[in-house]
Amino acid sequence: MLYDTWRQVAQARKREAALWDLRAGRCWLFGDLLKAAESEPVEGRSWAFPRGHSADFILAVLGGWRSGAVVCPLEVDHKAPAVPLPPAPCCHLKSTSATSGRARTIAFTAEQLAADARNIVATMGLRPEWPNLGAVSLAHSYGFSNLVLPLLLHGIPLILAQSPLPEMVKAAAAGHEDLTLAGVPALWRGWSEARAIPASVRLAISAGAPLRLELEQAVYAQCGLKIHNFYGSSECGGIAYDASSVPRTDEACVGKALDNVKLSVGKNGCLKVSGPAVGETCWPEADPALGDGVFSTNDLAEIKNGSVYLRGRLGDQINVAGRKVAPETIEAALRMHPGVKDCLVFAVPTTHGERADSIIACVVAEQPIREKDLRSFLQRSLPAWQIPRDWWLVPSLSVNQRGKISRADWARRYLESRAGVPKARHAS
Repeated sequence: MLYDTWRQVAQARKREAALWDLRAGRCWLFGDLLKAAESEPVEGRSWAFPRGHSADFILAVLGGWRSGAVVCPLEVDHKAPAVPLPPAPCCHLKSTSATSGRARTIAFTAEQLAADARNIVATMGLRPEWPNLGAVSLAHSYGFSNLVLPLLLHGIPLILAQSPLPEMVKAAAAGHEDLTLAGVPALWRGWSEARAIPASVRLAISAGAPLRLELEQAVYAQCGLKIHNFYGSSECGGIAYDASSVPRTDEACVGKALDNVKLSVGKNGCLKVSGPAVGETCWPEADPALGDGVFSTNDLAEIKNGSVYLRGRLGDQINVAGRKVAPETIEAALRMHPGVKDCLVFAVPTTHGERADSIIACVVAEQPIREKDLRSFLQRSLPAWQIPRDWWLVPSLSVNQRGKISRADWARRYLESRAGVPKARHAS
């Protein structure tokens, strides 16, 4: 089904540019890709593992589709998952980033993949005359759904930048009058600070992690470009999209449901997603949160006037003597301090043997800052029990290769620093 759709797209556009592989210095027409895909032997293949950021990735996907193999995109340094083939009609496996637990894979049918691409193209208004500039990983769910599938199923051309570095992105945009650029917040911040956002970008998209209001507003003030927040999950593809033409005023708002996506809030306060793009099952171990066209997220949410507002993650809630608070609540208050550039709040177990948490604030400061000043500032807007117990000053909040910041990882680093490995710097 997927390969048949691709063949129709390629034949209709065979003399048009499809893919610019800048690392290899080659432009592929749709007809070139079709010819290359159909010249490869396909017999006896059960798996296809596309890797990297080049035309080879695209051809590996096409080879998998043509042969009927199960396609499982992988980061360059990742090993193939040690799982059996999923049952038909599943034809695609996504690997999760394991930020909220151990790594696992999610199985999809061809129809589910096609539905996700269709929802994204229709909701965001992707179009062939605005090629996608590819700077994010093609193997990640975000890159695969926003870059690879629109190319192969909808004829949206793709430019593969040599790297996501500002100078490389700017160079990749040269010669193109109108572009769509999808990034993660860490990339958008780097591009903005380097003043490297191409003037030809007509549609700017950010996903993979929360988009901070100050960054969205800074880019808009700098070059008049509105970054559209995109919220999704590996288990179900695109969920919500902020289509507004001006920056948001509430960071908790992630937009409205994508076309053909239905949203509701479950009894536990978490968002539930249903629709034809929701994955088939977690594989090889099923998860009750996913199945029968429904995915129950761990994201606490409200839906107001059709817009989705995220209120934290169920698993990230901090329990202080029986009272619970979302770390995002404390982070939002802390970011209002003029000396705080960024922050991350997480919990570690208390040392009293109780089943309770201590609140820790990891802070990136604009200038030297004292703990007592941070405490005093938060006391104006938060109850005493929500004030962090300890403070950790760091030069920056590092992200993983998928643009995410892991609270669990930072909590581990904090505990290691308290054990003396390595030595940390703290507010005084």
